[in-house]
Amino acid sequence: MKKTLIAATCALLAAGMALTGCNKDKKTAGGAAPKGEPKKMVLRYAEIQAQDYPTTEAAYKFAEMVEEKTGGRIHIDVYYGGQLGDEKALIEQLQFGGIDFARASISPLSEFEKSLNVLSLPYLYKDAAQMWRVLEGDIGENFLKSVEKANIIGLSWFDAGARNFYNSKKPVTKLDDLKGLKIRVQESKLMMGMVKALGANPTPMAYGEVYSGLQTGVIDGAENNWPSYESTSHYEVAKYYVLDEHSRIPEMQMISKSTWDKLSPDDQKIIKECALESAKIERKLWAEKEGASEAKVKAAGSIITELEPGEKEKFQAAMAPLYTEFGAGYEDIIKAIQSK
Repeated sequence: MKKTLIAATCALLAAGMALTGCNKDKKTAGGAAPKGEPKKMVLRYAEIQAQDYPTTEAAYKFAEMVEEKTGGRIHIDVYYGGQLGDEKALIEQLQFGGIDFARASISPLSEFEKSLNVLSLPYLYKDAAQMWRVLEGDIGENFLKSVEKANIIGLSWFDAGARNFYNSKKPVTKLDDLKGLKIRVQESKLMMGMVKALGANPTPMAYGEVYSGLQTGVIDGAENNWPSYESTSHYEVAKYYVLDEHSRIPEMQMISKSTWDKLSPDDQKIIKECALESAKIERKLWAEKEGASEAKVKAAGSIITELEPGEKEKFQAAMAPLYTEFGAGYEDIIKAIQSK
């Protein structure tokens, strides 16, 4: 709670500085903008990833498109690298308007809108193409709208690839290979339940502690996508990576409802259009990053395996208790997703 309040305070201070700095040159002695010049709106976009990460690059492109389409009336400053807090803190700041835009995984977002747990269910999709058929259709649009109850407007979906298991002990090609391994997970009941159902021991741990945890043997493995596996250098201390693709957890680009309500209908339309366009850019950048990360870890000696025939079905069958627990009340939506 204390960290969240600090992050929120920092966001508000940053907002004040941004507004002061951008308005300074345009104010007359009386404090008003020069006649004939449209009033400029300066908004803040928060991102936890590095400046060269696909989601951050897409955020910059989004800001650029909005400024161009509004003739400079709306300027968006992008704060990358977690300057304004972690994902949960950013979501909370969106709720009361401390920041204007953010991008977050639906894992922390599901704490604010429980129905999003459905999209995080393991082995929900056959492949990436099926996931995008879902997200770009009515089902995806309804999930974007679901966060409005939390004073957030969902704008578009970003790709975060498929998550896979990796460990420092042995190659994994079948379900039994995971048994007994200590696997780091996010502090999520769903993710902990998944690892436990597969016979491994879930170990909640802060993301920044995973490298040392693998290095010292506190944990045996973790799970994540190609870019994260590579950018964190986890491949240096956990060289066995299995392509089980247990989760495809999309990410949402969002705007604070308080900011959205201040925009004219025309500007709302522009924001939405630019968000959808930046999502296409992010998917392209993500695919490029995945390819580069995969090549890098293979060149460094990582051992990449696939599941043996018939094993994927065993992994999926083990998830039945999670579907019962987290899919309760959403059975029809799950069936609709799986039929796409």
